[in-house]
Parts: sequence; C-alpha cells; structure tokens
Amino acid sequence: MADPSSLRRLGFSAALATVIANVVGTGVFTTLGYQVTDTTDGFALLMLWAVGGIIALTGALSYGELSAAIRGSGGEYRFLGRIYHPGLGTIAGWVSIAVGFAAPVALAAMALGRYAGPLVGVQDRYLGILVICGVTGVHLLAPETGGRVQVAVTSLKVLLIVAFVAAGLSSGIETPLTFAPGADSLRQIASGPFAIALVFVSYAYSGFNAAAYFQGEVVDAERNVPRALVLGTLLVTALYVALNWVFLRTTPIADLTGQIEVGAIAAGRIFGPAGGRVMSAIISLLLISTISAMTLAGPRVIEAMAEDLPPLRPLAERTGTGAPARAVLLQGALALAFVLTNSFDGVLTYAGFTLTLFSLLAVGGVMLLRHREPDLPRPYRTWGYPWTPLFFVAFSLWTVVVVMRDRPTQAVGGAVTLGLAALLTWVVGEGDGAPPG
Repeated sequence: MADPSSLRRLGFSAALATVIANVVGTGVFTTLGYQVTDTTDGFALLMLWAVGGIIALTGALSYGELSAAIRGSGGEYRFLGRIYHPGLGTIAGWVSIAVGFAAPVALAAMALGRYAGPLVGVQDRYLGILVICGVTGVHLLAPETGGRVQVAVTSLKVLLIVAFVAAGLSSGIETPLTFAPGADSLRQIASGPFAIALVFVSYAYSGFNAAAYFQGEVVDAERNVPRALVLGTLLVTALYVALNWVFLRTTPIADLTGQIEVGAIAAGRIFGPAGGRVMSAIISLLLISTISAMTLAGPRVIEAMAEDLPPLRPLAERTGTGAPARAVLLQGALALAFVLTNSFDGVLTYAGFTLTLFSLLAVGGVMLLRHREPDLPRPYRTWGYPWTPLFFVAFSLWTVVVVMRDRPTQAVGGAVTLGLAALLTWVVGEGDGAPPG
C-alpha cells in the first residue's frame, strides 16, 4: 500500500474546482420550468435559490469540520463509519457509489447527448457513451493530470456562466416580472409548492461536499478541504441566483413553464434564433466538467472501501502514476450500464431523498463527535456552532417528511436502495471506519 502522504497531489484549486463542478450540473438549467408552474412571484423564485444556497452552506461548514477531524478519503463512508457504526458507513459508501456518482454521471452524459447530439450529428446515447469513456480515460492518468483538467474545464464553466449572465443583463430585454418582495411573495414562500420546489433546488446544490470524498489526495487537506467546501458553495450560490435572475428577467414565465431546456429558451430571447443552439453547445461543455468532477471524486469512495474490505482489495490498487485505475473503471462501467439501460429517469427525484438521509446523519455527527470526543484535534471548527449544523439537520428532516408525504413512490425507491446497500454490506462485509494509516 502506498504511503498516503505520497498520494497528496491535488492542491486547493483542484479541490475548489471539483466542488463547483460537482454542484453545477443539469439542475440549474432544467428545474426552473417546473418551479414556475406553481410559483410565479419573482422574489419567491429567487429566494428558492438563495435559501437553497444557505442550506448548502451550513452543510459545507459542517462537513469542513468532519473532514478536518476524520482524516482519509471516502466522504460519508469514512464519517458515518467512525461516528456511528462501520456497517452504516459501508451502506453509505454503496449508496454514494451508485446513487451519488455513477447514476448522476450517466444522467449528465445523457443530457449532454440530447443537447449536443443534434449539433454534431451523433445519436445522443452514443455521444454520452463516448464522453464517459473519454473522461474516464483522462482520470486513468496521474491524479494531478485529472486535477489540472478539472481546474481548466471548471474555470471555463464559470466564465461561460458569467458571460451569459452579463449578456442577459446588457441585452435590454426585460419582462414585466418584478423581483421586489410583496404580500404575494410571502404567501407563495409559505405554500406547499414552494416547499416541494425547494427540495429539488437543494438537490441541485448536492455536491457541495465533493472535496471530502478525496481529501486523502489533497495537499494540506485539513486546511484546504474546508476552504474549498465553503468557498465553492458560496461561489455556486452566487452563480445560481444570478443565472436564474437572468432567465426570469429575459424570458416570460409562460415560455418557461413545464420546459426542460430553459437555458436554450432564454438564450433564444437574448441572442436570437441561433441562441438556443449556442446555449446547447455551452451547456454541453459545462456537463463535461460535471462528469469529470464526479469521475474524480466517486472512485475515491470505492478505493476507500476497498482498502478496508478484503473482497474488494484489488480495487484499491493504483497504477504507477498513482491513479486508482480499477476504481475509476468500475465507476465508468456502472455509469455506462445506466446509459445503456436508459431505465433510471426517476433517479433525480429519489436520489435527493436517499442522499439527504446520509448528509443528515453526517452533519448531525458533528455535534455527536464534539460531545463524545471533545479533545479530538480539529484544525477547523464549524462557524456558528451549534446553530449551523442544527439548521441543516432541521431542514433535512423536513425534506424527508415532505418527500414521504408528497412523493411516496420516490421514498419507497430510496428505501429499496438502502435495502440493497444493506444486503451488499452483509454479503461483502463492513469496513472499520478508520482512516488509512
């Protein structure tokens, strides 16, 4: 086994880029059309994205303390295994591999195929497969190579979003929608449809904890990972609010209602008839960054589990360049399987429910760990403790209740996923929850 310190080849910029790229995916370009179906007040719609960002920020602040106190890659696998029980950590690891990374990679690739396929004359499914294979190949190289690619692609993603926002604000196109708060704003914010929309917005922010999954490879991780989590979440929140402001400012709600390709529709308003095609190409580039970020972070969960579980030990082996090649290939294969079956359209709904359960346990674990091990070294401590983790836990519990009440099918899907993860844990075994020594 390689010396863990020798694997620390990713700097702060790579960690920050991965957080941003994991969060900014298809959600911000697709969900607004469903939000405006029942919520039509401009202030309320922007508040959806602002509140979602605040929730994600409280989670990022809490995960920062966990990553500083509990060393090693693996995310919830490492955290829950140490705080609660190794079996629970292993269940969280299986869920992260399938629901948290492989399925979203496939969804992003399929979305990319639908956006870019007509532009390049390739069938959408085949294009998605080619992109997954290409990105997987990049991350089979040395980790620092994948990190540099991630920084470059994510920088392009941020610049393109900023350019789109600037173009929208300078276009002179403006709908009658007002963004000043009013009496109707408060009524809509307190409504049931707003609550459901906030669940999906919060899922659009999932990935704020991405750097915690591969912190074992980050230089000065105790300092750089918390910084990347918090700063990345703040930057994404600003991008999300600004982007949705431009969508709503330039495009009538009637044109957005029920539509998926809201970015292309808004681009058509701003740039003219060719705008939709331009936006499709831009979104395709952004999705490549998302796929790359998940391909960087996800295999580190597989590797962390394989180091602890003898039956999976071969997956922990690295190549001469330091890449966890077998873990990268396994996630790529799972993503390709999802693309080929084309049978998981509902994953974006039930995945939010499933992943929320584990993030709730992880953030709640900040308080439990402080109570149980007050002398544990913590180079970083959660700002605003204990109210910060309590806020996140309260919202997560509310999310679980709302989904169980209003989306019972997706809640059942989440329960089935947990059952399968528990079965795998029983068959393969459980890790010890300890970081690598």
